Amino acid sequence: LEDKAGAKARCQGASRERRGAQHSTPMSAACRNGAARSCARIGGLGSATSHPAASCRRWQARRASPREAGVARGRCAAVLKGNPVGSPSLSLDLDKVRDALIRMEDSIIFAIIERSQFLRNDKVYEPGAIPVPGYNLKTGDQQSMVEYILRQTEQMHGMIRRYTSPDEHAFFPEDLPSLVLPPIEYPSLLHPHAEGININDQVRALYFEELLPRICEEGDDGNYGSSALCDITLLQALSKRIHYGKYVAESKYKASPDTYDPLIRAKDEAGIMNLLTVESVERRVVRRVRNKACVFGQDIQDVMGTISLAQEDIEQAESKVEPEKVAKLYNDWIMPLNKQVQLEYLLHRLD
Repeated sequence: LEDKAGAKARCQGASRERRGAQHSTPMSAACRNGAARSCARIGGLGSATSHPAASCRRWQARRASPREAGVARGRCAAVLKGNPVGSPSLSLDLDKVRDALIRMEDSIIFAIIERSQFLRNDKVYEPGAIPVPGYNLKTGDQQSMVEYILRQTEQMHGMIRRYTSPDEHAFFPEDLPSLVLPPIEYPSLLHPHAEGININDQVRALYFEELLPRICEEGDDGNYGSSALCDITLLQALSKRIHYGKYVAESKYKASPDTYDPLIRAKDEAGIMNLLTVESVERRVVRRVRNKACVFGQDIQDVMGTISLAQEDIEQAESKVEPEKVAKLYNDWIMPLNKQVQLEYLLHRLD
């Protein structure tokens, strides 16, 4: 904590420098708010408006390196000028949508392999089994270790704008903190109803009840922290892949609106789901996921022959994860939840 007297002297010195400067530093609303909060923390050493440029610089310096502060100022300016920030995964172009989905497959498979190296470690998921300083505010019960780490991770990521991106979804959105960085303006590609679609409760239930028992062996190896971190990485990857269904749905709708419009107006869920389901494409996805799990699960040597995808060769190679299990998880749970998001989005596409 800063010494109040020293902080006051620095504030006064910065104020004198500002008065002698030829021009003042322009600030965004977010910077002004940050400066005000900074002064309030020091203990009422004057208003933010009495030395705005100095306060803004101090606020930025306390939170970021000079390079990061410059990037933040640039992004803040982009917001003020109305230039939206783009992202390779935030696109409705069919090729880019397909590329984004393929990259998400890689993330999920690698995360499954990482988690499978540890045993189940059930204590990580039992409330009160590991003494973490987190409690349910309604019941007073102690949180499980994985819930505590997930909540704390979202707190940190939430402050630095992760969940302002339309393709990111928090598991505890009601507890997200205020931003410490200026907000970013993203391109408006989806119907406004998309903001209200968040099925992470189902993603969590799916993971702990269905996926985890299938990718980890029973037992306790004491690697509680490592297991929980792998869980969180995998949960976030699954959430992103499943909720990306909003972009898939919008892309499909844009390709043939005349086909979807009558079904949407009639709220024909079965008819819409029929249009969304292309079995040949789903088979290709499952086959590709299986092949990736096959390759990613093998140890790469400095001298290797051809990697075989045959089942008997996979068994001999002692793959880190069973490719068939990964393919089944994708086919039975991940893709159906993705289509559920697509359906929910399209049912309100004409609202």
